[in-house]
Amino acid sequence: MITKVSIVVFSVALMFYLNRIVTSILLKFADKNRMSALRLGYVQKAINIGFLLLGFILVCFLFGLGYQQVFIFLSSFLAVLGIALVAQWSILSNITAGVIIFFAFPYRIGDRIKVVDKDDDISGRIVEIALFHVLIRRADGSTVTYPNSIILQKAVIKLTGNASPVNEVSVVKSADNTELTPVSKKEDPQC
Repeated sequence: MITKVSIVVFSVALMFYLNRIVTSILLKFADKNRMSALRLGYVQKAINIGFLLLGFILVCFLFGLGYQQVFIFLSSFLAVLGIALVAQWSILSNITAGVIIFFAFPYRIGDRIKVVDKDDDISGRIVEIALFHVLIRRADGSTVTYPNSIILQKAVIKLTGNASPVNEVSVVKSADNTELTPVSKKEDPQC
């Protein structure tokens, strides 16, 4: 019995150590990509819950519960959870999308974006990127809450400067300060 307890204590300590390693890698990734602390906190919570679940399964196996007993318990728990969330199945997809957005979303808080949506003009500045949604503040001051799972499915355009940079005209001057032909950004292939 003492050996089982010592193995369990060692395994739990190993899980905490692995969690710290993953958290430090996550912190380095967030620092390198200048992610906000709020986004980092959401992803850390999701990873901690995953390690907690993995640790629970490991402890059950170490105490001698068979695979069948553990998986019957887990499947029963997940079935009850699934029934409880049947009307809210999108919660899980939004959490998954939130983690994907943390690692792969090319836009940051403060960027001006436009979500290509045929029904509504969703354009403005990103205020917050949370675990379930992205908050976009429009030019008129209103805030749009856009679900993470949908923002991954839509095309997102990064806007620079004005909301309508297509109509801007640049005046090009030569070295002797004489005006050359105006070039529209719409026609310029580099824009």
